[in-house]
Amino acid sequence: MLAISLINPMIPVLKPTDSVSTALDWMDEFGVKQLIVADMGIYEGIVSEDILFEIHDTSEILARIIIQHKDIFASEDQHPYELLRLVNQFGLRIIPVLHDDRTFAGSILANDLIEHFVNELGVQEKGAVLVLKIAERSYSLSEISRLIESNGTKILSSYYSSGEVYDPTNEARLTLKLNRTNITPIIATLERFGYDIEEAHANDPIESFDQERLDMLLRYLAT
Repeated sequence: MLAISLINPMIPVLKPTDSVSTALDWMDEFGVKQLIVADMGIYEGIVSEDILFEIHDTSEILARIIIQHKDIFASEDQHPYELLRLVNQFGLRIIPVLHDDRTFAGSILANDLIEHFVNELGVQEKGAVLVLKIAERSYSLSEISRLIESNGTKILSSYYSSGEVYDPTNEARLTLKLNRTNITPIIATLERFGYDIEEAHANDPIESFDQERLDMLLRYLAT
């Protein structure tokens, strides 16, 4: 999936001649904190609710206030992983997408992007989550997959975090989302082959646990 397919056509685009009050009204109506400013199809930047709230004269036009991120945008053929990096690095709530000729193509909401990852990675599927502590020199996803599948279980999604993110011991973390909740035999198999299970979650409420793990996932994917 590319950026062009994630564009939300319902999100309005502001003009430099629009007023602060118009921008705030649209943000309130569409439930967003940022909106794109474009002039005759040319991307001008992003306005944020926080900055607009500081403008005392709401009749002031946007061209006379701070418009951020004029040089920050995605191309229509970028992968969602690259979009996530923009969201994380620049604190975006909305991502401008430009055509090859640098004209404005549309907007992607950060929430829509996160929902895409939730669906793609099986976050909402019922199943257990395992976090393995692994020495980077001995990491082999194929071997781990073989051991898990030998217990009649499939890996719905996985992500790998370098040991440098956690501590200087050079031990990485591998997070696995599985398609079953009865994981006692799986844990026994992995431990028998020398794998260190740092966390195992099989019965936690999926909404609260997965949101926490998703936050960690987003930070990892954006590095």
